[in-house]
Amino acid sequence: MPELPEVEVVRRGLADHVLDRAIAAVDVAHPRAVRRHAAGGADFAARLTGRTITGARRRGKYLWLDLDGGATGDDAVLAHLGMSGQMLVTHSGHPDEKHLRVRFRFADDGSELRFVDQRTFGGLSVHPLAPAAGGGLLPEPIAHIARDPMDPAFDLDAAVTAIRRRRIGLKRALLDQTVVSGIGNIYADEALWRARLHGARPTEALTRKQGREVLTAATEVMAEALTAGGTSFDALYVNVNGASGYFDRSLAVYGQTDRPCPRCGTPIRRDAFMNRSSFTCPRCQPKPRRPHP
Repeated sequence: MPELPEVEVVRRGLADHVLDRAIAAVDVAHPRAVRRHAAGGADFAARLTGRTITGARRRGKYLWLDLDGGATGDDAVLAHLGMSGQMLVTHSGHPDEKHLRVRFRFADDGSELRFVDQRTFGGLSVHPLAPAAGGGLLPEPIAHIARDPMDPAFDLDAAVTAIRRRRIGLKRALLDQTVVSGIGNIYADEALWRARLHGARPTEALTRKQGREVLTAATEVMAEALTAGGTSFDALYVNVNGASGYFDRSLAVYGQTDRPCPRCGTPIRRDAFMNRSSFTCPRCQPKPRRPHP
């Protein structure tokens, strides 16, 4: 699933191509793509037709498009990219993609915005904006999401305090989007490696210094990934122009099983974790003596 850098790449592309454009029509090609919009596809299209996109915003791994005030007031199109969702900007004469789910046509007859999703795990929905737990206005379903480390208003010390209060394993805390958002499996493993910490370390045993180090490492690795266009392991994650990112070439531990650690040469280890995988260097990141159960 795309994490903060990949979603930010898409957000920037949308900001470049669809901002301040009026929506002339919306075609819903597959009902599953708008299943999170409780009123259905016809209502989804009707709510958007004639509206103007005024912002392309993100918090953590969540992306939305702000709309000008309509009959229902200020609201936004929330985009769940899921495992394979793509927001593509393409000219109207371009052949339809095989897995095209939703098409946005604009009043200026310029390029279209298309939501393409092979596995249909993602989707689009319209929601009112609500005050968020971490400040600001977010679409209602994600109002509980915390700020991310790349947010200018992110409070590092407050996030460290929240992590140390969780009483769970450190990696689980990093993945908890209500504590700190944007960090997923890939960048959690990379940040933990940079901070020389094991993901099973109990958060209550984490020092403030270690907490700041791992969150700073997460910020740095995600900034580097953003510069590289994100991490693409296949053709499913692309930017709005259909191009893949290449940060996978710079990963130190994630997906590097049995390859030498870039720091000490020890073979990277893979362990099962929450129906996924964790990748660590056994030497640089020794398991805690009493890992959290």
